[in-house]
Parts: sequence; structure tokens; C-alpha cells
Amino acid sequence: MPYAHSSVPGAHLLLESDFVNKLYESERGLTRRALLRTSLIGAVAAMAGQLIRPSVSRAGDLPEGRLTFVNLWTDERLDVTYRDEFGTYDLDALDDVNHILRCHHTGEVGAMDVRVIEHVNLVQKKLGGDREIYVVSGFRSPAYNAILVRSGRRAAKNSLHMQGQAIDVQIAGVHPKTIRQVALELGYGGVGYYPRSKFVHLDSGPFRHWEGSRRARRSKA
Repeated sequence: MPYAHSSVPGAHLLLESDFVNKLYESERGLTRRALLRTSLIGAVAAMAGQLIRPSVSRAGDLPEGRLTFVNLWTDERLDVTYRDEFGTYDLDALDDVNHILRCHHTGEVGAMDVRVIEHVNLVQKKLGGDREIYVVSGFRSPAYNAILVRSGRRAAKNSLHMQGQAIDVQIAGVHPKTIRQVALELGYGGVGYYPRSKFVHLDSGPFRHWEGSRRARRSKA
């Protein structure tokens, strides 16, 4: 069952992660879905002006809401249409996305921020064609993140992966450096480039970028 439409212009793009994720993590019964649909309309009305990215203001400005994910840890593949041409999101499809992007270490499934899914989609479509998205890391459980931090590996103590707001990806047939360049041109969210591991980190936080273990730099734009 999809998210309901709202009369607010561009409302289907105004996806405040804290609000949506708290509801989305709740039970999935029809009553809960009805609550989500009703509450989302009221929430987006109060958030008018917060868009996916500065140059996106209408559903028609977004690419087709279809992506193909391949989980590199489990070899699972998901070809999913999570949003229709009118900007309506499909809850069942988003469940499937959450599942394939689950924490590979613990198996815990988190609620992914729809904005980071759109971020990946914008980058992928700007590269041209429908390419497979190889998932290096999606949702990360707090327990697994703590293990990574203690071991000294690349993991922030308050990683956005734990909030379902970040995805580390490779894209079929595209060099990670090119992925980074395209993401920087879009000017949305966080863009981290890891040349040794050959992946790019994308998130729905404020626009900033970094390479490897270097400190993040905010855009002056």
C-alpha cells in the first residue's frame, strides 16, 4: 500500500527521516498504515520547502522510482519499483528495500531513509541507464557499528548507517571516482570516496564530501 498523496506542492518529496522512520519502524498492520498515511500528510504540510535536493521541486523532476540492488554479502538481488510516476511510495516495496539493505553482520533490518534511496537513484540515473547497485553497506546495527569502532576500522561512532541514512555502494560498470564526481555535481547529501576499497558512501545528511579517512569538507555553495 503506497503513501497517500497530499495537496502540498512537492509533498511526496518532503520526507523528514525522523518522522517517517519512527512511523515506518512500527507495526505494519492496516491500522498502522492508515496512521502513517494520515500523519504523513500533516507532517509534510509543516515541512513545505524541504526538498530532496535544491533543484528538485516536483515528482516529475525525479527519475523513475526503480532500482536494482545486489547485496555483495548475501548475493541477493532486488529489482524494485518503490515509487510511481506520481511520487507515491509503495510500503511493501520499501520493506523489500529495507530487507536487502539490512545489517549483514547481525541480520537486523532497519528503516532506510527514503531520501538516501532517492540520492542513490539520482546518482545512478545521472550516470545513464539502469545499472545494478552493489551494496557494500546499508543499515548497520549499533552492535556491529560498535565492533567496527573498537577494531579501528572506518566507522564513525555516530554513523548515519545506524539511522538508515547512509549507503556504501558500487555501481556496475562505473569507476567509483566517476560515481563520486556525479554525486558532487548533484550537490546533495554526504559523498565519501574510498579509492582503496573501491566504493562511494552516499547519505542524506547535509552536503559535504571527503576522501578515505580525510576530514569531511562542507560545500561553500
